[in-house]
Amino acid sequence: MKALITGASSGIGLDMARYLATKKCELILVARNKEKLEEIQEKLPTKVTIIIADLSNEQRVKDLYVLAKKENIDILINNAGLGDFGPLTDTDLNKDLELINTNIKAVHILTKYIVKDMEKRNTDTYILNVASSAAFQPGPLMSTYYATKSYIYQLTEALYYEEKKKKSKVHVSVLCPGPVETNFNNVAGVKFSIKPLKSTYVARYAIDKMFDKKMLIIPGFKMKCAKFFSRFVSDKFLLRITYKIQKRKAS
Repeated sequence: MKALITGASSGIGLDMARYLATKKCELILVARNKEKLEEIQEKLPTKVTIIIADLSNEQRVKDLYVLAKKENIDILINNAGLGDFGPLTDTDLNKDLELINTNIKAVHILTKYIVKDMEKRNTDTYILNVASSAAFQPGPLMSTYYATKSYIYQLTEALYYEEKKKKSKVHVSVLCPGPVETNFNNVAGVKFSIKPLKSTYVARYAIDKMFDKKMLIIPGFKMKCAKFFSRFVSDKFLLRITYKIQKRKAS
């Protein structure tokens, strides 16, 4: 099999690449950091193609699709994502737009184009979009990030059902982890208020569930419980709780 993974130079994306490599899967790894990708390419025990791309740039995303189309990939993992912290009135607009372009537009373009190609092949193929537990509620102090992950969550579940109704062999999943030990919190400028899961665990769990053709993938018992009990409280209550959690990240 052949997999394309965005945001593959570190964190969950890198650990997914490592895990898929043990399954003899050929890899196309996409990120902005050329040095890290070259280092990964040398170390992984499988065929690895690297692509240097800034996915906040729409044309680079479309260029990436052109390359992916030629490769007939079996697995698309949209993992690249950005975060930011602060009240909406304080965050930089350009950074907001970069975040939206990376977290939403790039995922939308690649998913929309590649799912069509996968349908035509009529063989078992997989799309895994990485969202977050942030997708399940609004997120004051990280409002743009939470909103983008909600978009990915809703889009992916809808696509899952559309493919199911078509009796398609394209299997669609969305990963919604809670806090994970990655470089994301450093980039976003936050500290986690609860103990994060290991990136290696999340990556393996996600890949295994993807191959099991599970629609919604939530690693960790605590996050599964949080998702379940959130159904029984009001939106305003969730806002208060989320704000308190986010506020602690700044301290």
